[in-house]
Order: sequence, then structure tokens, then C-alpha cells
Amino acid sequence: MAYDKSTPFTFTKNGIYYFERRVPIDLQKYYSTRKITYSLRTRSAHVANARASRAASQLDEYWYHLRVSNVQLPGKDKLRFSYDVVCNDQRTSVETVTLSEAVGVYLRLRGVDRPITFTRAAERACGYLIDIAGDKDLCAYTKKDANALRDALLERGLSGSSVTRIFGTVRSVTNFVASEMGISTVNPFGGVYFDRQAGVQERQPLPNDTIRAVQAECLRLDDELRWLVALVSDSGLRLAEAAGLTLNDLVVDGPSQKLIVQEHPWRRLKTPGSKREIPLVGMALWAAKRIHSVGTDDLYAFPRYNGSRLTNANSASAALNKWLKPLVPKQCTMHSFRHSMRDRLRAVECPSDIVDQVGGWQTGGTGQSYGKGYPLEVLHRWMDKIV
Repeated sequence: MAYDKSTPFTFTKNGIYYFERRVPIDLQKYYSTRKITYSLRTRSAHVANARASRAASQLDEYWYHLRVSNVQLPGKDKLRFSYDVVCNDQRTSVETVTLSEAVGVYLRLRGVDRPITFTRAAERACGYLIDIAGDKDLCAYTKKDANALRDALLERGLSGSSVTRIFGTVRSVTNFVASEMGISTVNPFGGVYFDRQAGVQERQPLPNDTIRAVQAECLRLDDELRWLVALVSDSGLRLAEAAGLTLNDLVVDGPSQKLIVQEHPWRRLKTPGSKREIPLVGMALWAAKRIHSVGTDDLYAFPRYNGSRLTNANSASAALNKWLKPLVPKQCTMHSFRHSMRDRLRAVECPSDIVDQVGGWQTGGTGQSYGKGYPLEVLHRWMDKIV
């Protein structure tokens, strides 16, 4: 075992680089070991340095959240306590905070280990309300403020689904913090009327001949972007799921050629049911083999979208939808492959619970939560039928 000062947090063993980081004394109660060690799976000092730096940064961020979860909210001594406020026409003495302070409390308690999009959504939604109605105490907001927020969002041209999402976030923040502070009030941001379908464009599935034409272009161009399109086209993956895959998630050797969808530090899954295994068939199998044979990274299947701490699915979506636009019907996007997968499986009379398992969709009914689901060979038989 040898240590190399040029690559911090690493040592080499038989030429392979390993990551090593001691757990801080004040955080050792959270761990079963005093040292975190694992193989970086590379002999390259440059690659090892990049992976070790990324791992160290992730640990520093996580350790920060562990530490701050046990301390008081910064500036809490400046909050107003035991004010007489009116809630539901009842004057009572309660602990109260403004909306901006409530966002801080919400993110401190609910935002640990959540993606940056969680923080941005809370700050953006409540920021809209503060811009319209001011930064008030939680109990001071009224239905008039809620209606003013609705009108302002609709004037911006936001679709009904976007307005619904913003109101849902505002309700979550205000309900959660009111509960934490012991404030009893009717949330004025519930039951606000607006057309939730206004401006919503229904995502369309891709026709089969269009899918074949796109796949033919993927074969012709044969590069990393097209591998990603081909992989999604015959697997039904969400784009973020595909962009965050590792090479080990793509099993192309042996009797079970499959794709493993699992959570990674750089890419969370949308739901617990999204964790699954999917048979590699058709163009998805072709893409997986090309990634293994030509891939330039020892870890990521698509290194282009994993250069930072988190998978950049938005960048992948923008690039691929721009390329797809002249090839597919109007209102069709990369996500349309997922809609098409459901229709293609319906067309071969595939049972709906198998369809749900392939796509990681939630299946209704208590009985569906029992057992481990269909074996891979059963899924393979149905997937073969659509390609």
C-alpha cells in the first residue's frame, strides 16, 4: 500500500487507486467504522484524483448537513416569539415567523440530502408570493393574497400545471413550518380555483415508424448522444435515469443482458418503485454494447452529463430534444419514447403489471406490494415482442 501526495485522499494497492477518508470524531457516532475506504477502479492518477476529489466534496457536503441538523437555525435569536397574532379570527399567543424565515426552517429540516432542485423550488415558489404580497408572518396571509398570487402567475403565462406545482410548494412550506411552530390556522393557499389544464400540452407518443427512423439515424451517427437516444428508445427509461447510469449498470455479458436502474449519489430516483431491472433488447442492447466498447470513462456510461456533483439531465434533455425536433411530430420529445413504450407493450397485449414493472410506474392495489415482481426472463419475453 502506497500513498501519493499528488492525489489527495488516495492510496495505491497493486497499482489500483483506492479512496480513503477518516470520519471526523464528532460524526463517528453515525458510522460503524472510523475510516471510509473503497476502490476507485482505475490505475490512472488523473482519473483517481478527479474521483477522489468528487467523493471528498460529497462527504464534506453530507457532513455539513449532519452537523447543522444538530444546531439551531442561524439567526434564530432574531426571530419573534410569543407574539399575539390572529389566526382564524382567534387571538392567541404563538411562536411565529415570516415566510422567508419559514423557508429557511423548511429547507433545514426537509432539505437534507435532497437535490438542489428541491431548494430552488421552495425558494422560487415562496419568492413569487413575497414579491406579490410581501414577507409577512405566516398567519397574516389571507385568501386575497392567495388569489393575487394566482392572478400574477397566470399573467406571467404559466400553465395550469406550473401554477399547481407552485401552490403545492407554498402549501408544503407553510403547513410544515406552522406545524413545527405549533400554529393552528386554515391554510389560505388551499382550494384556490384556476384551470389546472390551461396551457398544458399533452405529451404524445411516437409512432412506430418514427421510432424506427430515429433509431436508424442513431445507427448512422453512432456517437454518445445517439447511444443515449437508442438506449431510451427501447427501454422506456426516464432520461435522467439513463443519463446517470454507470457502466456496471449495463450488463451486456452473460446469459442475462440487462439494465439496472438504481440510485446513485449523483442521481436520485423519482420514486422507490423506480428501482428495477430491465432486459436489454433491440437498440437498447446495441447502445449498451457500444458504450462498453467505446466508452471513455471507467465509471459513467455518459460522462458528458456527469462532470459535476449531480447528473445534468436538463442539459441532456435540451441537446437531445433539439436534435430530435426535425425528426419527430410536433409536441413529441425524448419523454415521448416513454409514452410509446407503454403503447408498444399494450399492442402485444402485455399484462399491465408487467408494463408497470418495466417502466417503474406505481401499480395500484395492496397485493402488488408483495413479492419481488416478475423475473427478468418473463420481462424479456414481452420486451422481445416489441422489437
